[in-house]
Amino acid sequence: QVQLVESGGGLVQAGESLRLSCAASGIIVRFYTMGWYRQAPGKQRELVAAVTSGGSTNYADSVKGRFTISRDNAKNTVYLQMSSLKPEDTAVYYCNVWRDGYAYWGQGTQVTVSS
Repeated sequence: QVQLVESGGGLVQAGESLRLSCAASGIIVRFYTMGWYRQAPGKQRELVAAVTSGGSTNYADSVKGRFTISRDNAKNTVYLQMSSLKPEDTAVYYCNVWRDGYAYWGQGTQVTVSS
């Protein structure tokens, strides 16, 4: 059973930083492409960042240069370091992995950035 548990969200002011964590069980994160998505009220869920099994990363244009995705293989955890946060980054952030044609999601963690 795949489980993804996000943590680290909160309320911050614009310009501050947060680090989100995604602790995985039922999979070994270094063998999969792991992604962070976000969904703001009234908007579709969008990909923020992803890291492949080979370690390649990709980012949404809106977060390039501000966010960094990484993983700790020993802890089987994926992180999203978010810096220079903006009010438009406010959303629920979800961790994601595809396995055997099925998408697994965590419960999400709320990030709110005040101006």
